Amino acid sequence: MNHSLFDLSGRVALVTGAGGSLGSAMSLGFAEVGADLLVCDINPTALEATVDRIAALGRRVVPVVCDVSDPEQIRAMYRTLDAEYGKIDILGNVAGPAVMKDPETISLDDIMLTFNGIAIGRLICCQEAGRRMLKAGKGSIISIGSICSVSGNGRGHIAYSMAMGAVVQMTRELSTEWCSRGVRVNAILPAQITNPGLEARMSADPQLRANFLRGIPMGRLGRAEEIKGVAIFLASDAASFVTGALIPFDGGNLAKNAGGTHPGMPELKV
Repeated sequence: MNHSLFDLSGRVALVTGAGGSLGSAMSLGFAEVGADLLVCDINPTALEATVDRIAALGRRVVPVVCDVSDPEQIRAMYRTLDAEYGKIDILGNVAGPAVMKDPETISLDDIMLTFNGIAIGRLICCQEAGRRMLKAGKGSIISIGSICSVSGNGRGHIAYSMAMGAVVQMTRELSTEWCSRGVRVNAILPAQITNPGLEARMSADPQLRANFLRGIPMGRLGRAEEIKGVAIFLASDAASFVTGALIPFDGGNLAKNAGGTHPGMPELKV
């Protein structure tokens, strides 16, 4: 039996990065429980695949090709939202490019590209959604952060981790400013989630998968479709008293001390 608290019928969700693994799964999850959507991605082919899957569920879906590192493209997307739906109930802040380079060599341009795509892009999306939600007196904003928001990851993650750290603090600040006016703001912090790019990296470096699993007590990497449950919860009335939360989506990674052990942990030669 479906519980009415999780029903998103009649609500409109905007999801960025909907052509990627997490954005697509989040979009489909919202559609599966009744929401209509505006979805965006920088890759029109990947976006079209997500649109087709949503439409097959019988939900209305409006696609927009958008580069979230460009504030003007984001604002234009929200104008499309206004014209198509006239409201927004849920924002899924997923998209954002990142440059991975060693901290001693990364350029300021690469740092700014990462910040613009992740931190600034999410902020502009939140501003645009927030203005509309505050006027309506209700709404839910969900940003994808990272375990790198709150712990170090190494391997050239300096710009990514700094930008995701900004996303975490943005979540706290916006929640504090907006929750008394009906707008809840939360973030999901994933660990390693399987996708084609990560699988390629692990194939190229045989130790990488074992290194990830060494820090995940659950003993496996995450699957993109698993984001559906936590995203639907945060978007729905079931989370009506949940705001400013940073929810790990990490198989126990953040709960485990870096020097700890867990059953089945791979042994690595360092």
